[in-house]
Amino acid sequence: MKGLGDLWGSGGPSLRRVHRRLFRLNEKISSLRAEAGQVEAELGYHRSINEDAQRDAAIGNYIDREEAGLTAADVRRFEKTLDGLEDEIGRLTAKRDRLLATLSS
Repeated sequence: MKGLGDLWGSGGPSLRRVHRRLFRLNEKISSLRAEAGQVEAELGYHRSINEDAQRDAAIGNYIDREEAGLTAADVRRFEKTLDGLEDEIGRLTAKRDRLLATLSS
């Protein structure tokens, strides 16, 4: 009875277990997408601040240049965080697709 939810595990993963895993994956993907949206909004904010800081540093003193370096570091940090979230979303989506293929076979 492979694929029909063999309760003793001799015929493969139970249907209920696969459904639970799919549900958890979908929940995690949804939460990561929401987090990525928030990080993207923050990144836009920090990019705007960074642009102003870079302009100030071009005509300002050493304090302005120091602040420009800090804001540039913030932008890089948020970009790295966003890339990590997008990679994780892609990995979980591929895992979900593999589970769906298992479910349909």
